[in-house]
Amino acid sequence: MRAQLTKRLIQSAQPQERPYELRDTQVRGLLLRVQPSGHKAWIIEWTRGKRRTLGALGHLTLGQARAHASQAMAEHIQRGLPSIAKQDRARCSLAGFLSDRYAPWAVGHLRRGQQWVDRIEAAFADALPRDLSEIDPAWVDQWWLKRIAAVSRATASRDLACLRAAMNKAVKWGMLDRSPLSDLHLRPVESRRVVRFLNQAEERKLRKTLADRDAAMVAARESGNGWRVARGKSVLPDIGAGGFGDHLTPVVVLAMNTGLRRGELLSLCWSDIDLEARVLTVRAETAKSGRQRHIPLNAEATKVLRAWSKRSNGPDVFGVADVKTAWTALIESAGLENFRFHDLRHHFASKLVMAGVDLNTVRELLGHSDIKMTLRYSHLAPDHLAAAVAKISRNYPA
Repeated sequence: MRAQLTKRLIQSAQPQERPYELRDTQVRGLLLRVQPSGHKAWIIEWTRGKRRTLGALGHLTLGQARAHASQAMAEHIQRGLPSIAKQDRARCSLAGFLSDRYAPWAVGHLRRGQQWVDRIEAAFADALPRDLSEIDPAWVDQWWLKRIAAVSRATASRDLACLRAAMNKAVKWGMLDRSPLSDLHLRPVESRRVVRFLNQAEERKLRKTLADRDAAMVAARESGNGWRVARGKSVLPDIGAGGFGDHLTPVVVLAMNTGLRRGELLSLCWSDIDLEARVLTVRAETAKSGRQRHIPLNAEATKVLRAWSKRSNGPDVFGVADVKTAWTALIESAGLENFRFHDLRHHFASKLVMAGVDLNTVRELLGHSDIKMTLRYSHLAPDHLAAAVAKISRNYPA
């Protein structure tokens, strides 16, 4: 039966031997179903045979039922399926999602995947008990204010990027209809405006500090072995005069001559290096861009790798997870200010550009997917750029 539903009509509808329905003529898709028992319930039917029960008459008024029906029909027209049609999903907390689904996938598919999981758990500890759908932009805004009071904006932005990547996976795996963070714009973080690289004096300082460090370690090894011999103990392997005390010098020198990122350097295997052909391969799975690239080895890089190969054991070139502690001590000893390990990559690129190497070649060596990343070094080649512009005015009278 079709009729404009009113409060009087709804209340006066009497149960019959069989269930029957009253269809509202004011709002399309809204029905009141009356059972023989006398129970009355609101139903939304967005297309023939496709319906969902809203709730009992005692729980929803006529106005509320019409509002729900209007929204459902609008969603049906816009998206083809109203939200009420979708099956309810079991609640899943962020902690449960990370441990049961995301961590196993991340460890198996992402380089340093466990680190990303650990980062989310540490940065969003307060959100771990929350349902995934409850981590919305409003909550993140509150988190952001607290987070930047404790860490830099750059760190907070990276934390947020890790969480958003995890939430996008939840959508792909059908655990969410859409990510609550999909409309959230990552907070812009001002990048370094000045490319930091070493001038000649600073490079000499760094190299001398490395040499002094190696010499001190060689002397300490010789002294220690002398003490062991005197007491009849087994001696440690001899480093040899002019040798490397440990992995730090080869790592730093190779970074200065290849422009590899720290993760790419420390992930190198000897199978990635061809000393005869003088070429180094960055595997796709260790490259930030996800693409394999080949780096020619110059004379210094080849010499360092040949020397280090005599000390290295196993398939890994360096066999260490990080150089942060040793690097920090090195920079302090060298007296270099505001110079990060990543700046060795800038140093490599800057020297190439200042030597006249074109930016596209620099881009290929650095593994940049976009030339825009490489353009930050363009100001270092003023003479080269000026010569290019001058070519169009050769026939113009002075």
